[in-house]
Amino acid sequence: MTPVAAPQLAGAFGHPFFQHALLAGTAIALASGLTGYFLVLRAQVFTGDALSHVAFTGALAALAYGVDPRIGLYAATIAGALLLGTLGRRGRADDVAIGSVFSWILGLGVFFLTLYTTSRSAGNGNGGVNVLFGSIFGLSAGQATTAALVAAAICAAVLTVARPLLFSSVDEAVAAARGVPVRLLGFAFLAITGACAAEATQAVGSLLILGLLAAPAGAAQRMTVRPYRALALSAGLAVAEMWAGLGLSYAIPRVPPSFAILATATAVYAATYVPRIGRRAAAPAA
Repeated sequence: MTPVAAPQLAGAFGHPFFQHALLAGTAIALASGLTGYFLVLRAQVFTGDALSHVAFTGALAALAYGVDPRIGLYAATIAGALLLGTLGRRGRADDVAIGSVFSWILGLGVFFLTLYTTSRSAGNGNGGVNVLFGSIFGLSAGQATTAALVAAAICAAVLTVARPLLFSSVDEAVAAARGVPVRLLGFAFLAITGACAAEATQAVGSLLILGLLAAPAGAAQRMTVRPYRALALSAGLAVAEMWAGLGLSYAIPRVPPSFAILATATAVYAATYVPRIGRRAAAPAA
């Protein structure tokens, strides 16, 4: 960090918009890191991609009908996640189920986009852009606090089911034989993922939430084969990348925060291919 950049970043903490972004962003990144680890472990990254389009459709539907877009975000992503689980096997969304609803969701999103731009956008012209690319620097104190509280609830939910979810993710058949409610657990995780996708949309937008969910978790899995260490590392990387992205965007105003956050996450993931950083064993340790 250059001598000029250091005091500039220090001054950022005096601005309310940066304080709100840091509060909401930290909580959202923590939830995304925890949820994303299991998403990668269970090979359900494509589910995160599908939910990004569901988030887009849900938020635009809410905007088109003059409702708070957060209501559309949470309702659509959670319902969409549960629908994918219902169409899949044992509460898991498989590629066939995702492919079956993907085009329909996109078509529905285009319909609501048209409806919104022709009837409502004059009153909130930036609404659609914010859904696509996020608006973390535009959060009010109330919105940031709400985002942080919801993210904290998501973190608590993930940690509550972490042990049985890890068991069923590594060996589903044995977990079922031991009495673990695999199907119910799968639905619970999908609901958590849906809520997390809605949360992440506020930070990086619906187009980029997959990166926030997958990149830190992917990097963590390449750095350690110990599940709980990887879970903690995924959350830590996500928070660090959020901080770095916000700082970079503040220091260079032309760089959008969503791009800065995801660019940092991508750079960290790419760095794990350096032999001394990334390690991959044949099988995960207990």
